[in-house]
Amino acid sequence: MRIFLTGATGFVGSHVLAMALAAGHQVVALRRPGASTRLPLDQQPQWVEGSLSDDWTLALQDCDALLHLAAHGVASGAHDWDACLQINVVDAVHLWRQAINVGLRRFVIVGSCFEYGLAGERYEFIPIDAPLQPTTAYGASKAAASTAAFALAVEHQLELVVARLFHVYGQGEAPGRFWPSLVSAAQNREDLPMTSGRQVRDFQPVEQAAEQILQCLQIHAAQPGQPRVVHLGTGRPRSLLQFAQDEWTRLGASGQLRPGEVTHRPNEVWRFVPEITDLSQSSEKPS
Repeated sequence: MRIFLTGATGFVGSHVLAMALAAGHQVVALRRPGASTRLPLDQQPQWVEGSLSDDWTLALQDCDALLHLAAHGVASGAHDWDACLQINVVDAVHLWRQAINVGLRRFVIVGSCFEYGLAGERYEFIPIDAPLQPTTAYGASKAAASTAAFALAVEHQLELVVARLFHVYGQGEAPGRFWPSLVSAAQNREDLPMTSGRQVRDFQPVEQAAEQILQCLQIHAAQPGQPRVVHLGTGRPRSLLQFAQDEWTRLGASGQLRPGEVTHRPNEVWRFVPEITDLSQSSEKPS
């Protein structure tokens, strides 16, 4: 399969790119000038450099699918309304329409649990038809992008999967985020100040998330004009404190976890746990 990939130098995108190349896919990968992947690659894709808002008509031709991971506000800038709406909605839709115009019909748009926002607290396990009630510019812009993608899929009879990621961690994650901070503290034999840790999440290793995203390209149930939402995760809810304790033990840390010493974020959503989609029940054999 020949894939046009956005977000190829991001945290999750770097792993998706490496796995796609290893699986034998041809990848046209979009990156900002000078950007590099978060992990070394054994082979290189066909790199194209620029932004989502550029003209990618020629690069999109002869591709079989568009896999969209690029987003603003994941690690920082979650409350930057101008940038989130411009990049995550306007520029993304601009690219998707170019792909449609050159004949692409298979799309995987990687979404986010933050599209659900406050609705996450209403469910033990969030269903795919839960209302979207985001609490940040990032979440709102991703929800708006999903809605736009659905409309384009119906209008143009696309095979669309919106794959909503929950909480992903691992190699290449931004240093200031929780898991890299935990690893750094463990390796340096330091204590780790943290919040109370009562937030409940589905923590997924990035390698598993990348594998599931690529599997979405093969989903046969994404029929033309019938867009589909899938949830990617482990199906194992844990509190942030339990996750920290599990990782602390795995890493053999000698310091102490210090819950309650960091204040919670404003408008914290206390539970984000999805109903997990069984991708094995609706996938084709890879082409």
